[in-house]
Amino acid sequence: MDTKALDRKQQSEIVFKQLSRFVADIIGNDVIEEIGISQESIFTKNLEMDSIEIVTFAEKVKQKYGREIDFISWISKMKLQELNNLSIGQVVDYIVNSNGSNQ
Repeated sequence: MDTKALDRKQQSEIVFKQLSRFVADIIGNDVIEEIGISQESIFTKNLEMDSIEIVTFAEKVKQKYGREIDFISWISKMKLQELNNLSIGQVVDYIVNSNGSNQ
């Protein structure tokens, strides 16, 4: 396996775990245990997060990765349908592709 791909996979796993902790902090560990969370989880559908919870999530991402990525700008350019279908995996990919996983 390519070392660069392995590094990217490891980065993705680290970022996913961090984002999962953010979601658990916001909606509760008990909810996460009940519904589960994966890279395919959609914030509004699978995780049933409302707009205030998503804003809280965005702030946590900004605090953690803000020096390396412009997460708020990225999501602000999305259309409503894109936001409604945003998955954890898409956020992970954005952070890893922006080299935001090194913090």
